[in-house]
This record gives sequence, structure tokens and C-alpha cells, in this order.
Amino acid sequence: MLRQIITSSRKYNFHSHTQFCDGHATITEMAEAVAKAGFTHWGFTPHSTVPMPTSCNMLAENVPAYLAEVDRVKDLYRGRVNFYASMEIDYLGDKWGATNPYFDTLPLDYRLSSVHFISSLVTGEEIDIDGRPEAFFVKMKEHFDNDIRYVVDKFYDRSKEMLQAGGFEILGHFEKIGFNASQYQPGIEDEPWYHRHIDEMIDLILSSDVITEINTKALNQNNRLFPSPRFWQRLIDARVPLMVNSDAHYPDRINAGRDETFTLLEKHGYKVPRL
Repeated sequence: MLRQIITSSRKYNFHSHTQFCDGHATITEMAEAVAKAGFTHWGFTPHSTVPMPTSCNMLAENVPAYLAEVDRVKDLYRGRVNFYASMEIDYLGDKWGATNPYFDTLPLDYRLSSVHFISSLVTGEEIDIDGRPEAFFVKMKEHFDNDIRYVVDKFYDRSKEMLQAGGFEILGHFEKIGFNASQYQPGIEDEPWYHRHIDEMIDLILSSDVITEINTKALNQNNRLFPSPRFWQRLIDARVPLMVNSDAHYPDRINAGRDETFTLLEKHGYKVPRL
């Protein structure tokens, strides 16, 4: 289903957030904006429930209400927009991931999986390393002894484990750590050891059956795409299916960066659907 959609249309987005996690609008408000903008396929992907307290993940007790709300807008917009119920499932190693039996109990239309947390060097607890640079810098000191190599290594090691474990259709922003890491230590993405992580990630993507997301959320604000275009060519040459998602948290950003990204993909030789 997903592959047919992304090869035949640009009017899709399969990564978005609402009030059920860290989004800034209701499902109703997002759905209205989506329909007005002319999208024909839209997926809701709240940060999945996880077995620990966090500031951004959906609570397990709210999952039934979330699913019911998506069902409501599915019916409301039937024939105009195809809405889908999904989750951005956090991979926490042996602790949690898309293969956990819990997700088999939910009527999800597809699964998107990402890494946002790694283990603290100080306490061992799971720490979100996906926030703004200023918050990341504080966590570097408080939880990681200012060891950026540890943070990057653990992010990619966990990402590789996630790919090997499977259980999902879409790989979310697999190079997201690059932004905060490069803010903390400029030039880190040019280091040979960093490139080895990317090469190993791409090797696993090529041997898997997942769709790889090009995440456009930070393009307009920070001039970043995840993964960076510098790492696209192997994926394109191998004809890995690429999906352009806005990771929208606000109704007015539902298409942010997507048009520019489709143009850039074409320049790299990737066949994108016509408008």
C-alpha cells in the first residue's frame, strides 16, 4: 500500500504529531489543514507509548481515544483524504520496539520506527537526545560526561539493532543525531568513523525491506534534511524506496520542506511522481 502511494503521488505524508504526544494541534485541526492543502494520504504517528515516563510520548491510557479519533476523521473525510492510524515507535533495544507484542494488539495501518533515546552514562536511564541544541548541550554534561563519540556511537548502534530487529515499514530520520552532534562538535560528520556508521546503516537498509524516510522538518529552520543529501546517492543508486515526510507538529507546517526536497531528489537522479 505505502509503496504504491509514494510512487504514484506527492500528495502524501506519513509522519505527523498531534496533541496525543508533542504536537501542537488536535487531530481535527490537522485534518482540516490536510484536506485544505489537497493531500490525499495522511498518516498520524504519535510518539508511541514506552515503558517509562517521558515528556513527549503518548500515554498508554490515551491510545484508545487516539485510535477512535483517527477513525472519526477517516469517516468524516472519506472520499477526500485517506487518513491512517500509526505510531512512531521508539526503539529502546531489548526494552522496547516495533516487535513488542503490544503493538500486535493495536489496529495500526503501518509502523514507523525511530531512535530518540540512548542510555545515560551516569544513571543508565533512557535520555532523549533529539531536542534543541541548547537542551542537548545540557544533557551532554549531565548524562554523557561530554563524550560526543559515545552519544553518536550509541545512537547508530541502536539504529542498526532496530533495523535488524525489524517489525516496521518506515525507517524514521535515521541520521537525526547529525544535527545536534555537529552543533556540539563542528565537523564531526566529516570524520571517517562517522561515515562508517552511515555506510553500515545503508548496508542494513539495502538488505532490509523498509522504506527510508527523508525527513523535511528542519529544512526551513535549520537547512537540514535527515538523512543529509550527502548520503543519498547509494540509496538512490540501489533504488531504495524513499518517502518524503514533513514530521509536522503544527497545521501550518504540514508541507514544510517537501516541495524543495522532491526537487532536490530529482536533481540527484531519483524518479519522483509528477505533480
